[in-house]
Amino acid sequence: MRAINFTKQLLITLLITSVLSNSMAFAQKAAVAQNKGPAKAKCSGAWTGTVNYTRTQSLTDDKTVQRVSGRGQDKTNFHMEYNYNALVAVSESPEKNGSTRGKATIDQKMSSTETVVATESNSCDRGKSWKNMTGTSTSKTETTGNGKTDANVNVGVNDDGTYSVSVGLPQIKGQTTGSTDTTFSGQCTPKEGKSFNMPATPTTVDGNSLTSDGTTRVDPANPNKLSGSYSKTWQNVTETITWNLQKCGAPLRLTDLKFEHPKFPDFDKWEEITEQVGTIDGNMIKIKATVLNASGETKSGKIKMVGTYKGDKWDGAKPDEKLGDDEMDVSLDAGEAVEVEMVWDSSGYAWYDDGRPRLVQRIKAELEEKNKKVDDLTKNLKVAPKPVLLIQDLWGSWRTFETWQNIFTTSHSYDWKAFPVGEVREKGRINTGGPMLSTVKPSSVEENAGALASYIKYAQEDRNAWHVDIVGYGLGGIIARAYISRLMPVGSPDGRPRVSHMLMLGTANEGTKCADIVDTGLGMFSDHVAVLKMLRTSTMADFNRTNSERKGVKMAVLAGNSLPTICYALDWNDGHVTVPSVFHNFSDRATTKSIHRDLAGTSDFSAFVKPHLAIGPKGNHMPDLPTTAQTGSELYRGESLLTNVRYQTGGDVKPDIFFGNGANIAPGQTVEMEIHIPAGIDGFGLTFMASPLVSATLLDASGNVIGKNVKDTPESNSLFRTIVVPKDLSGTTIKLRLASEEELEATAIVSVWKKPEQPK
Repeated sequence: MRAINFTKQLLITLLITSVLSNSMAFAQKAAVAQNKGPAKAKCSGAWTGTVNYTRTQSLTDDKTVQRVSGRGQDKTNFHMEYNYNALVAVSESPEKNGSTRGKATIDQKMSSTETVVATESNSCDRGKSWKNMTGTSTSKTETTGNGKTDANVNVGVNDDGTYSVSVGLPQIKGQTTGSTDTTFSGQCTPKEGKSFNMPATPTTVDGNSLTSDGTTRVDPANPNKLSGSYSKTWQNVTETITWNLQKCGAPLRLTDLKFEHPKFPDFDKWEEITEQVGTIDGNMIKIKATVLNASGETKSGKIKMVGTYKGDKWDGAKPDEKLGDDEMDVSLDAGEAVEVEMVWDSSGYAWYDDGRPRLVQRIKAELEEKNKKVDDLTKNLKVAPKPVLLIQDLWGSWRTFETWQNIFTTSHSYDWKAFPVGEVREKGRINTGGPMLSTVKPSSVEENAGALASYIKYAQEDRNAWHVDIVGYGLGGIIARAYISRLMPVGSPDGRPRVSHMLMLGTANEGTKCADIVDTGLGMFSDHVAVLKMLRTSTMADFNRTNSERKGVKMAVLAGNSLPTICYALDWNDGHVTVPSVFHNFSDRATTKSIHRDLAGTSDFSAFVKPHLAIGPKGNHMPDLPTTAQTGSELYRGESLLTNVRYQTGGDVKPDIFFGNGANIAPGQTVEMEIHIPAGIDGFGLTFMASPLVSATLLDASGNVIGKNVKDTPESNSLFRTIVVPKDLSGTTIKLRLASEEELEATAIVSVWKKPEQPK
């Protein structure tokens, strides 16, 4: 009995132990399940992602048919272009039963042009004479359509691992426009051509469909992802389907990245930037990224825009740099596509910070989901330098800068455009007196500033540039200053001046004393130097009082200091204007050894012009603030050429002019003019203007050479050429001999002056 009872007790104990053990295990499993949270929804097996369908078609037909009369022919030219693009967002259906739904964004455009030229020989005088009579008819038709609609997408996977993708797109609404123009010429009775424009007419755009050929295989290592493309060409039609699909928990995706800029002059009218054309440095850019949620649940993420640089033969790759300070949040419902945008300032992105050209900017959109990058999309954006307006000097034309487009092209690319004012005459022409010493009446500074305003508008429209740069050569700098001070609008939509930089090369901002002495007592030759009235010191003093506004434009000046004397002063100069006059009160200033005639050459472009315009992204692109600089007269005090008489540059001290005249010199000929030196003059100077191929020699009453300035010397290339005679020849008559080796008649303008008096 005891044995039986012991056995029962053992069995009962084992049973209880088993039950307790199972209970504990169940409790542990339940705890683990509880720690894991709710069980994940089972993947329905639906394919999600994007499918892109395109269809292109092009047709050209040229033919010539002889007319029934046998005296003419009809030439017909027909051209048609058809472009259809659909981006389909493929998402899981709400039923979560493995099926999908598609939402398509469709853009379509079809355009055709047919031109018929009918030519026939006819007579208007009963066969006495014959002439061709022509009629031309041009018909244009354009059908456009865009919209968002449902689309069918199917994926079929075969047992052998091959699969096919198909897309079906329905009709959408569109509109058709058209025009017909006719012209006639040569008819016996003139016949007037007519034009007809067809108003926009509603129409429908046919749908399209395509199925891949089923030969694409699933990647065994990644069976839940499908990507590929398939094209079909028949006759002149090409259809392409491209897909990127995924099963189970598809992350957010970037499906598009594009750029827009405002269309000048309407800052509120934005248009898409084409990759081939690009944009202009300083334009504001909208960067737009499209995000797709191809999953069956609501999702959110963040987007940031960065500039990415892979490196080149000069620089290694650099870390990405954010283009904006903020990241953009995005939240999308199941199957939704959302476009987000940021406005970016492109200032400086035509260049690297070391002055090298940046031919393309690579912009990348990065998409994060749950603090993890899930996608990125990179696209190139071409940013060209600002167009540069080039303004000639006195006695110049736009051809002064005819070679600058080549300089710009080799310095950056053909997209750095030179706009010499007047090259396209109908857009604005600056008149600074025609060829050197011609009698062409120059336009006033104010009139030329108006022409510059017209040309700036032309350059901005041509390049869609919201900002331009200006290079003013000599008098061109004064014209540019007048435009900026008087005509340039104050402010702009982006808060920056229309002109970003204005550079002056050898500009007589305080006038030139040579103009004071040459433009005196010339009689019939006064018209030859009429333009010099603009450069008198008194004229420029008045100009500076009324044209002081800079409106935030960055201004810089370049002065030539290769020559120690000019006219009656010991001032460093470029043969035309002194350094202090160029400097005026501009704080951004530089000097060069070039003479005035050479300032528009390549050496000063490389040393001065380009460094001031090729400013990279990290440079200063904000409007300039007014600064106080020393005036030119405070920087330098000159000395008379004849004595130790001191005078202040920019002051009123000037010599007396006792002789002024001019001469026309035939090719290869020599002319002489007599100059009487009044009594009481113990020294004098002669300043003349002529071609570098004209030589001047001064002879005293005995025929001795007392001074000369001849061709093929550095002095002959100066605009104002001076001979100084410090000895006392008062009361005598001397001769000036002028010899020309020009191929055409040359003009010489001569002024003779006595030393300036000691200033009080």
